[in-house]
Amino acid sequence: MTTKQYDFAYGRGRMKFDLDEDLVLQEIRTEDYPVMQDVKAGVLEAIRHPIGCPSLDDIVKPGQTVAFICNDPTRVANSFDFMPVLVNEMNRLGVPDENMKIVFSLGTHRLMTHEEMVQAVGEDVASRLRMYNSDCRADEDFRYFGQTSRGTPVLINKHLCDVDHVILTGTIVHHYFSGYGGGRKAILPGCAAMETVRKNHSFMLDPNAGLGRTTGNPVYEDQMEGVARFAKGRSLFLFNAILNAKHQFLKMFAGDYIAAHKEACRFVDEVYGAPIKREADLVIASCGGYPKDINVYQMQKTMDNAALAVRQGGVVVLLADCEEGSGSAKLEETFRRLKTPQAIEAELRENFVIGANKAFAITRPMKKAKFILVTRLDRQMAKDMLFTAAVSSVPEALECAKQYVGERPSIILMPEGSLTVPRLVK
Repeated sequence: MTTKQYDFAYGRGRMKFDLDEDLVLQEIRTEDYPVMQDVKAGVLEAIRHPIGCPSLDDIVKPGQTVAFICNDPTRVANSFDFMPVLVNEMNRLGVPDENMKIVFSLGTHRLMTHEEMVQAVGEDVASRLRMYNSDCRADEDFRYFGQTSRGTPVLINKHLCDVDHVILTGTIVHHYFSGYGGGRKAILPGCAAMETVRKNHSFMLDPNAGLGRTTGNPVYEDQMEGVARFAKGRSLFLFNAILNAKHQFLKMFAGDYIAAHKEACRFVDEVYGAPIKREADLVIASCGGYPKDINVYQMQKTMDNAALAVRQGGVVVLLADCEEGSGSAKLEETFRRLKTPQAIEAELRENFVIGANKAFAITRPMKKAKFILVTRLDRQMAKDMLFTAAVSSVPEALECAKQYVGERPSIILMPEGSLTVPRLVK
């Protein structure tokens, strides 16, 4: 037996553990693409040679107004690296600081503090531009743009409605029910009202709503239709980046919010798609550390990826610190009250509620495998959420897993679990 030590990200730190190397089928990581060496040059290259539309030099006129949409802390975007470049470029084109503002696309997440906003975009930009949370619960902050063909009311934050140009920023990874992040998601759900998000996300119950899928995906198509209603007669410009697991820039895409995003998604598939020859008895996955495992709400996305690498009836050991607990009081209440996956799904089909939908998302991969958490999440909460066990270390988790997969299970390792999407190749 050859023992090897592994070192995975966990919360704001690391967690080490030993395994018999002979049991490991493979260790899945993102493709090793070269890292962008000059971020400023990369930003300028992308926005000056955009995909599917004229450059900002041709679009932006002196004295016009601009709203930037930026990610909240639950999504790694490195906005502090590219926002100074974008803002200074606007200055060069004749847009003064007082004509620009930042709207943080919170979706249904908690509000950001001023300190978090400063941390997100950097002190220089934060001191120069007005900054706003898009609070989905503040009804007075949203304007109505009709409804989609699926009946979703299109209610978009007012701060995006009174400017000459809206610049959508952020990063792109696979998304477990809307196909991919980035692109239109900065607006819907990012800067949409609660009822808009609730109705749109209700389509996640459709079997065609899945990871890496756009065509025929009702969630994605509804988002696109909603944003198109808002975009009519408006100037929208996309700036999206793809990062590696170390949060370093690999590539940047800019231009038309549809065309540039499609091209970026093809690159996402190249970087994050991970071929596997067979499913394993046991998968050990890290979300990738903070903020990917900041709470259960965010950690859940890694569950879907890990489920693609494990056999039916196998076990996933998931390293997820969860320093902010569940991330949703409604999620907790739903589990405490309904008790079973069947009851959760039945109620959602009757009355779709944000927060409760995450309970469905958590239990869906549990139909395939047992999930053992390595976490500091409250143990009773983990039990309420139907996790097989919650422990403090990987050795404890492995000991627990033995009763389901035996002493010598085949193992797939996923140190970048929130990013890598296993794909079975026969």
